[in-house]
Amino acid sequence: MGKSRLEAFSDGVIAIAITIMVLELKVPHGAQFRDLLPLWPLFLGYVLSYVYVGIYWVNHHHLLQAVQEVSGGILWANLHLLFWLSLIPFVTNWMGENNFQTWPTVAYGIVLVMSSIAYSILVRSLVFRHPKNAALARALGRDWKGKLSIALYLVGVVASCAHPGIGFLVYAIVAVVWLVPDRRIERGMADDGEAP
Repeated sequence: MGKSRLEAFSDGVIAIAITIMVLELKVPHGAQFRDLLPLWPLFLGYVLSYVYVGIYWVNHHHLLQAVQEVSGGILWANLHLLFWLSLIPFVTNWMGENNFQTWPTVAYGIVLVMSSIAYSILVRSLVFRHPKNAALARALGRDWKGKLSIALYLVGVVASCAHPGIGFLVYAIVAVVWLVPDRRIERGMADDGEAP
């Protein structure tokens, strides 16, 4: 089956997640800059989560450009990813509302771990479905960034139990690692003469 409905649905869910996150930023009652100060934890969480959702959207887009069709298994793998991404607004708000206390920051990290695992499952599902797509398999390679991300998220979750600020810093470091767009698929397709 074609991939267009999967792409459209995924784009819609991701757009709604970002919209929900920004709607959680309540306007302060005062008109002074100091009235914004109590909102800094929510805003900081929003910025990191916006970056994460953006990273997933960009990489999801690149991943799907490398394939022409999807299967039922891929649809379920994609829904699994979207489930975890749809929880990002909730844990972002919980963490920000509670000034990065332990359990909300741990929960945020768990959602990041599970999102990363779900993305890896989607990647493997696509590679399995397209065994003749050498460009896709070669471009993804051993996926060291994906494996490193999962490991660092787990470090962040454990660190959050001791000191949530350290956990949040680890989560931010992973975002920085991914902030530079992953060009593996674009390069792999260019090497094979395919348009990305």
